[in-house]
Amino acid sequence: MLLKVELYADGAGLEEIAALARDSRISGFTTNPTLMRKAGVADYQQFALEALRLVAPRPLSLEVLSDSLEGMEREARHLAALGYNAVVKVPCTTTQGVSTAGLVHRLASGGVPVNVTAVLTLEQVIAASDALGDYCHGWVSVFAGRIADTGRDPVPMMTAALAVLARHPLQRLIWASPRELLNVVQADDIGCHVITATPDILKKLPLLGKPLRDYSLETVRMFYEDGLAAGYRL
Repeated sequence: MLLKVELYADGAGLEEIAALARDSRISGFTTNPTLMRKAGVADYQQFALEALRLVAPRPLSLEVLSDSLEGMEREARHLAALGYNAVVKVPCTTTQGVSTAGLVHRLASGGVPVNVTAVLTLEQVIAASDALGDYCHGWVSVFAGRIADTGRDPVPMMTAALAVLARHPLQRLIWASPRELLNVVQADDIGCHVITATPDILKKLPLLGKPLRDYSLETVRMFYEDGLAAGYRL
């Protein structure tokens, strides 16, 4: 199956990043403090510099850590200076719900590529898009997987978000936090620009379009062989 949606690998393990950087299907990379903590990253700057080198010339989104607008701006400019392929991830609000739209506008209008992250509502999409404007390349990461976690179908929301961003040719919508391979197909079907994918999802890409009868037979064989290997008897 030929995909039109671009795949961005999501993770923080340098060995994994290095391996994925050799995969021509991957158009970009993203990470966040939660993934970095799970991967045991101890030095953010050292990790960022090495990861930027490994994935170049493809973009890597690196997230600010501060919860104040002033701190976010300082960190954003610092991260952007680490490499020509650095994209700065800025959450759509602070932890207190204060919008970062003004900060995003200052960064974007100054030529800093920004990925507005943790977006879950259409109002947040509109605010992010207005702030990014047409100054330079910008991304809006809508956490479709988290929308689905609440029992809501994310497709209508993502479709509406695409319509918002269509006003600005340099802006790109990211289908973030996917939960399964089906989400890649859904993102592709609606014309989403980018979808992030963990290594677990990327490993399933060869299953796209696989004949279900063949998959059924493989499943039967797996159960049979595991029963033999375990030595089960009735």
